[in-house]
Amino acid sequence: MASANLYSLVETAKANGLDPFDYLNLVFKKLPKAETEKDFLELLPVKIES
Repeated sequence: MASANLYSLVETAKANGLDPFDYLNLVFKKLPKAETEKDFLELLPVKIES
């Protein structure tokens, strides 16, 4: 199941014009600091500028 979630994030990043490695690197750096729903929503690929 975890691999399916990761695959989904990678493919969604690609679909939004993002480099998957750079996107996941950003997410893994910011995720520990996320506390609110807004913080988590800001990490979605559609919210990140390419």
